[in-house]
Amino acid sequence: MAHNEHNNRTPSSHARGRGDMSVREAGQRGGEARKEQLGPEGYSHLGHQGVEALREQRGPNAMSDIGREGGETRREQLGSEGYSELGTKGGHRVRDLINKGKESEGNE
Repeated sequence: MAHNEHNNRTPSSHARGRGDMSVREAGQRGGEARKEQLGPEGYSHLGHQGVEALREQRGPNAMSDIGREGGETRREQLGSEGYSELGTKGGHRVRDLINKGKESEGNE
């Protein structure tokens, strides 16, 4: 299997007996293990520490900048039409959640 941007697997890592796990899968497993060690509150605290460290390094708008960069990348991936469709789907989802919340308030 050749290395590519979709799976991050390399033939050499498999040949060395390290298994057939992508970088993403390894990160997810590590994150789940750390979450079990720290518990939900400790894991949340760790995330907040990471955000604060990022803000110290990149400035107070770091999270907004990251979100904007991600949105721009996604727009490039989907094109204008696909990005517009994604926004429409998101708007419908928000509308449905609002209506569901209103219905549950009325049933109390």
